[in-house]
Formats: sequence, C-alpha cells, structure tokens
Amino acid sequence: MVLEALGVVKIATAAQLRDLTCPGTADAATVRGGCKDLEAGGLVVSAGTTSRVEGGRRITEKLWSLTTPGLEAAAHALERPVKEMGGTARAAAASGAKHALRVTETLAAFVQQPVEPTEAPVARTRTVPRQTVLRPRPPGLGPLSAWSTEVTLPTGGTFTSPARGSLRADAVFALPGAPVPLLFLEVDNGTETRAEVADKLHRYAAFFARTEKNAAFTVGGRERPLWRTVWTAPDDVAHPPVAIVFTKQMGPEAMDACMRGIAELSAPVWQGDWHPGHSRDGKQDGFRTFGGRVPVVACRLDRLQADGPHGPIWWRYGRKRGGQTLTAALDNNGYYSRDAYMAREAVRRREREDQEAAAKEAAEQARKASSWPCPGCGKAVYPGEWGADVAGDACHACQREAVIRERQEREAEQLAAEQAELDRQRRQEGWLGWLGRN
Repeated sequence: MVLEALGVVKIATAAQLRDLTCPGTADAATVRGGCKDLEAGGLVVSAGTTSRVEGGRRITEKLWSLTTPGLEAAAHALERPVKEMGGTARAAAASGAKHALRVTETLAAFVQQPVEPTEAPVARTRTVPRQTVLRPRPPGLGPLSAWSTEVTLPTGGTFTSPARGSLRADAVFALPGAPVPLLFLEVDNGTETRAEVADKLHRYAAFFARTEKNAAFTVGGRERPLWRTVWTAPDDVAHPPVAIVFTKQMGPEAMDACMRGIAELSAPVWQGDWHPGHSRDGKQDGFRTFGGRVPVVACRLDRLQADGPHGPIWWRYGRKRGGQTLTAALDNNGYYSRDAYMAREAVRRREREDQEAAAKEAAEQARKASSWPCPGCGKAVYPGEWGADVAGDACHACQREAVIRERQEREAEQLAAEQAELDRQRRQEGWLGWLGRN
C-alpha cells in the first residue's frame, strides 16, 4: 500500500502515508518501518525533510519518494503505464516540497481512507490497548488508485511535448461510472496571487477547448475534444469540472475575499449565458446555459477534512454562497437551469390562475349579494343588468313585457279613438253619408 500511495502522490511524510493507507494504526511507526524496508530494497528514498510546529515544538519529518525502480514497481501495482507515472519528485523533496505536501494532504482529505482497527500488541501477560476510540470518517472520493498527480494539460503541443504556457493539474480523479466520474484539482496554499490562480482556470478552459485533429477521433463528423482521448466522461459533459481547495489558514473575511476575487477574475471561464425573464411581481428571473463553460467549485481544506468531499462544503462559482454537496454543486439542472425556470413559471402561472379565479369568485359573490327579487316574477335581478340600476327594478323580461303591454295599450287606445271618430262622423251625416262613402 505504501508503494502504491507514493506512486500516486509522489512525495509524502510517514504520517501522511499512514493517513492515506492505514489510519487505524496507533501512530506512523508502522509506516516508517515499511518505508525503511522499501528503502533497503532500493524502491523508496528519503531525499529531504520538512518541519512543522505542533504544541509549541518544532517537529522534523522525513520526506519519502520513489526511486526509478520504485516508480516502475508502483506502476505495475497501480496497473498504469510507466510513461504515465511522471517523475520521482526527488528534486521537490530536496527543497521541502511544501506544495506537494499540501497536495498529498488534500488527497488524503478527498480519499478519507476508512479507519480500520488494528490488533493491539501483547505485552507478556496482558493486552495493551493501542487505540481506544477510532474516529469514523465520512465517505471519500476514491479509491486512491483513481487519482493521479502532476498531470500535464497541454494548451498547445502534445501531452509528451506541451507548448509553453501549458499547465499541470495538481491532481485528477478519474473513475468512470462514479457519481463524479472526472474531476481536476487545484490546491491553493496561498503562495500565488488571485490573478495567477484565475489564469490557471483560463488555461484549463483553453485545454478543454482543444480538439483532436486525427480523423479517428471524430464523432458525428465533428472533432473529438482532446481530453476525451485520455479520460472518459458522460456524453453530456462538455467540460470536466475543476475543484479548488484552499489550504492556507485565514479568517473567514479574508477567505471570502480570496474566493470571490478569483471568481471575478475567471468569470468568462465558468459564467453561463443569462436568459432573462420576469415574474409577475416584477422581480427578475431567468435561467443560464453553460455551453462551453467550465464548472468551478471551491472549498477550504479544513472543511474537506472534517466533512469529506461529499459534505455540504462546496461553493459553485456563479451561485449564491452556501454549502452544497459536490454532486449538487456540479449539477447544471439546479435553480438557474431552464427546466427549473420553466417549473417556476408554471408555479407562477398556476398562482395567477388561482388568484384570477378567486377574484372572479369574490366578484360573483358580491354580485349575488347585491341582487333583489323582481317585483313581477320574483327572479333575481342584478345591478346594471338590462337597465336595472336601482334596487326594486324589474328584470329584463318583465320590463320587456311591460313595454309591450304599454305599446299594445296605446295602439288599442288609438284604434278605439279612430273608430269612435268614424262612428261620430257617420252619425252626423246620417244615412245618405253612408251611401256616399260606399
């Protein structure tokens, strides 16, 4: 296990190797003994030291790395080609390897190797407990063999001969079929400026945008992304995600300013295209599309160590601050997706329809409350209905019948008057008047 771990991380202290491989042991003595055995076999070497202050005391630790034969042995154990194993990192060990050690510490926090109890040593007549409490660990993103470190990402040239300006990912996690099948890792220990870290993200985007010119790597007549010639990811993944882990201890305000500063300087890399819409109450709403964008997530190392990579510790650049799990942070079908926006629009539409229906019902109830019975037929009469303006007015049918009756009465009266006049004239003229008229 020590050999495989060094094959991945390249350089580590015995305490880090213990954390990566056998955290259930009482201390790092077992790992140190294993390293010395491998050193005697010519597979590992201690090429330098590092120091740290703990409890007011300075503690110096050896740095262990692989020899060339050890690198070949680790490649065999990890089932990887030797050419993909990288270097032995002995030069970094000689200078203290501060950044490399931070990467190793971060990988241990990602992997979260499960703690398994070890057998206690036996002392003559009784068993001496070595460890009484084993701290349970949250689920990790592993196994360790799925990780690679110092991975070349050529923005120009080839993987073996990268162009100037290319970069090396601190680590890459690749495990097809996992909830997060591919993840690129940057460890920021505070030695680079915000602009330098943001520039790395721009170079990540440049690398992910490269395509393979070889006709054998075309898909549907289109050139295949260069990164897909090395790693596997679902077809709907346009660009793999990049995680930034901040390892430097600083106050919350300083950490927030650092994270936001890098986010602002790298916005063209991760910021999706905004499609605005408006809700009924006037508040702006809409959705984002992320074609050609790189998902970037960030967290602090202490949170990663405590809660594990699947804890609610991640901030997806472009979203509101607040912890999300890794899968939720990398999911583009979140709050600002088109589907989520359309779902909110459907809710708002139903709310509008409910409000309109309630208002209509209230108006109908008010109309019914203001009605009165028709004095003619007793039918309900409503204000403003066919000239019924005042309570007590008749309904339209009764008003129409009254008009008809009134007209008929006038016509009858007129006809009777005409007939009476005719009769009067006949009487006045006598019987000769009748003859003349006929």
